[in-house]
Amino acid sequence: MSDDLQLPLAGTPFGASPSFVELLRAEHPGALPIADDRPPFGAAHGTTVLGLKFADGVLMAGDRRATAGNLIADPKMRKVFEADDFSAIAIAGAAGQAEELVKLFQLELEHYEKITGDRLSLEGKANRLAQMIRSNLPMAMQGLVVVPLFGGYDERRGEGRIFYYDATGGRWEEDDFQTTGSGGAPAKNSLKKRWRPGLARDEALRVAVEALIDAAEDDSATGGPDPVRGIWPIAVAVTAEGAADVPEDQVVAAVEAVVAERSAR
Repeated sequence: MSDDLQLPLAGTPFGASPSFVELLRAEHPGALPIADDRPPFGAAHGTTVLGLKFADGVLMAGDRRATAGNLIADPKMRKVFEADDFSAIAIAGAAGQAEELVKLFQLELEHYEKITGDRLSLEGKANRLAQMIRSNLPMAMQGLVVVPLFGGYDERRGEGRIFYYDATGGRWEEDDFQTTGSGGAPAKNSLKKRWRPGLARDEALRVAVEALIDAAEDDSATGGPDPVRGIWPIAVAVTAEGAADVPEDQVVAAVEAVVAERSAR
C-alpha cells in the first residue's frame, strides 16, 4: 500500500464508514490485495501454524519457513501477528497475499475502533476476517490460497477463543486447538497427545513447540528450530492482559526442554 495514498477524512460520505476495507474499495480498489492479478507461479508459501487454548487465554504459534516449490524461499518468515490488543492471527498459504491480508485486517480493526470509538467483539473480528478471505476467492482459485487461524481473548466471556477458516471464507470455532498449513496434520496429531484443559502458559508453549517440531520431522516444508542460525518458532499469547509476543528466550527454553526429554528416552 503506497505511503502517499490519500483517503477521505472522517465525516465525508466514505470516511464515516467503520469498515476500512469498504473505504479502500470505494476510493482505491487497486490498493486491495484481492485486486492483485499476479500469477501464482513461483509464489512463496508459508507452512505450519497452530493455535491452542490454555488456562488464561490462547497461544498462537508457527514455524519460520516459507517455500516455493521444492526450494526454501525464506527461512525466517514471520507467520504469527498481533491483530489488535486482544487478538492474534496466524497465516498459512501464499506468503505475499497472506501478509497483505494481515496488514489490511490490522488496519480494518484499527479503523473501526477510531470511527466508532469501540472495539469489535471477538466474534465480530472473526466474522470480518471471514469476509476478507471470501473476497480473496478469485485469487484462491488461481492458487494463491490464504488460510489463517484467528484467536483472541473474549472480554465479554472472559475466555480465550480460536477460529479457523477454509479458502471460501467458511468460519468455525474450535474448542481446544487447531492447526493449518502443510504440516498441519502431524502438528495436530501431536497436540492430540499433549494438550489438556487448563494448561499453564509455559506448558502451552512447550506443547506448541513440540507440535511444530513433530510437524518439521514429517513435513519438509515446515522448518524446525535452528540453533546455529538462531531461528526459532514465533508465538503470541493473548490473555486478559492483552496480546504479546512470547519472548524468544522462553521459546528457546521450551525447545531445549523438548529436545532434552527426547534425548533422555
